[in-house]
Amino acid sequence: MLAMYGRTWAVFLGGILLLQVLQLAVGLDNGLALKPPMGWMSWERFRCLTDCQLYPDECISEKLFSRHADLLVSEGYAAAGYEYVIIDDCWLEKNRDNDTQKLVPDKKRFPSGLNALSDHIHEKGLKFGLYQDYGTNTCAGYPGVIKHMQLDAQTFADWDVDYVKLDGCYANISDMATGYPEFGRLLNETGRPMVYSCSWPAYQEDAGEMPDYESLKKHCNLWRNWDDIDDSLESLMQIMDYFAKNQDRIQPHGGPGHWNDPDMLLLGNYGLSYDQSRLQMAIWAIMAAPLIMSNDLAAVRPEIKDILQNRAVIAVDQDELGIQGRRVLSRNQIEVWQRPITPVAKSGHHSYAVAFVSRRDDGAPYRIPFTVKELGLTNPKGYRVQDLYNARNKLGVFQSESQFITRVNPNGVTFYKFTAL
Repeated sequence: MLAMYGRTWAVFLGGILLLQVLQLAVGLDNGLALKPPMGWMSWERFRCLTDCQLYPDECISEKLFSRHADLLVSEGYAAAGYEYVIIDDCWLEKNRDNDTQKLVPDKKRFPSGLNALSDHIHEKGLKFGLYQDYGTNTCAGYPGVIKHMQLDAQTFADWDVDYVKLDGCYANISDMATGYPEFGRLLNETGRPMVYSCSWPAYQEDAGEMPDYESLKKHCNLWRNWDDIDDSLESLMQIMDYFAKNQDRIQPHGGPGHWNDPDMLLLGNYGLSYDQSRLQMAIWAIMAAPLIMSNDLAAVRPEIKDILQNRAVIAVDQDELGIQGRRVLSRNQIEVWQRPITPVAKSGHHSYAVAFVSRRDDGAPYRIPFTVKELGLTNPKGYRVQDLYNARNKLGVFQSESQFITRVNPNGVTFYKFTAL
């Protein structure tokens, strides 16, 4: 009897193991990125600067990434949750190794090799990210993964990579819906956990094709939906408008392990004012977006650093429910964006993060009233309200019929947490 029970139990466990293997073969299911990834990436700020004689502190090199790993820790960003150091394009030699066909880091700019850089990043308690492209070439013309996908996936694992961004230049868009999942499967097969950032929706949308978000959720941890962000308010607003206008088809698919990605944070660069920097940080938190900085951390001004490390705003972005927010209202060029977050009241009513975004440029802060009910908040017990950019500013308790008044700077934001009572 015991022997029979043991055999039955072994068969049962074997079946469970087989199901798990089949899941890995069919979908990504890697258990990673249960909250939006946070970190630092080179592209928006440092682009494809490769002349290290002319730009010794800015060129894409092991020095740049080692320095930023150090700064993430010493400047308090790692303690705030920023953990990935991600190399974007232009890190490669122009040709693969003749004998092995492996990818080769630029020998002049990465003389120690990527294992040494990966070791340094990991010794800092951080994680290492790397860029490649599902095409014959990367966007800047370096070798892509096509015809070498299994080799490249294993090479990334051998380099102890923790995060892979796969772009889509020089590729057939019609192949992406099968090729991207295949590369994700190959990453999984290496046995090394690697967050997988896909780009195929951005290329499909540009070509007028509708992305298959159900497939994306199965095969990618995050994905770029639309255009690259540039260092300007105009670019930021265009991305916000894209997500707002398409939110009915995009928003439901973001969540733990699979996130919509509106692209990098611009804070700390040249294009955004202080108020505009607060605006991007607030809306990225509302959208449950990855918080990936791209700046020179050594040059970030203290007031911008305070925004990037604002624990209350980061907590909204990293909220455990993982529900992406929406733009719910626009009045007099003031937009209302809100996101359900924890804690959830016993009645089942969520707390909310609510951002009021000014699209006005008329020179003075604009005062505007709303009832709490107009904001989409209907908890009969009411809400305790706190200013997320000023922890000392606790505004009291508001009922659904209460009037809530805010005053927003031109091209700025006010950002509040409404805690359900």
